[in-house]
Amino acid sequence: MNLKVTFKKYEKLIQRGFTLDMIYLLKMIQGEFNIKTLCQDTPKLSLLCQTLLRKQLITNEFKLTKEGDEILVFFDQPSRETIAKVRPSDDVFESWWKLYPGTDTFTHKGSTFSGSRGLRVNKDECKLKFDKILGEGEYTADVMIEALKFDVLQKKENSVKTKTNKVTYMQNSLTYLNQRTFEPFIELIKEGAKVEESTKPVGGIDI
Repeated sequence: MNLKVTFKKYEKLIQRGFTLDMIYLLKMIQGEFNIKTLCQDTPKLSLLCQTLLRKQLITNEFKLTKEGDEILVFFDQPSRETIAKVRPSDDVFESWWKLYPGTDTFTHKGSTFSGSRGLRVNKDECKLKFDKILGEGEYTADVMIEALKFDVLQKKENSVKTKTNKVTYMQNSLTYLNQRTFEPFIELIKEGAKVEESTKPVGGIDI
């Protein structure tokens, strides 16, 4: 595994808070070496792996994130002079955040459901977690947003059908991200499942 390190590239590396040890470990992960076992058995490597996780260069499954991959691209391409930042924009998170229900009180199809919980919580922590998930590269922001739309609409439709508030069972926003509750809905969307609003008029129900 060769690293094309020039003084300028090394300088950029230090400016971003990275070390050559970190880059070499990323290179090993890229080459599909069994880093997980190696890090568990060696204290110094274990600490290095924790640093890579904290800097969001690898995932918990010891795979490269988009940012980790970008650093290796920077070294592999002689013409590259900067390490591109691949963190998502604030606008992407804001779109997801505004879509998340603020409380479990809502009106749908002329039916009003009363709740007692706030669902949108810990905005700063949610953004960090949201950005980390996107940085892993498995899901896009659009996919995350569509999964949330699917989840919320399904709960609202079922609430009208059963005359029971289903949104009240929704997790708060931080727990939703931490427990990756969106993943089953992403799979349903991939399989072609759709939640469509019924056109049948429903009289007002106050629950």
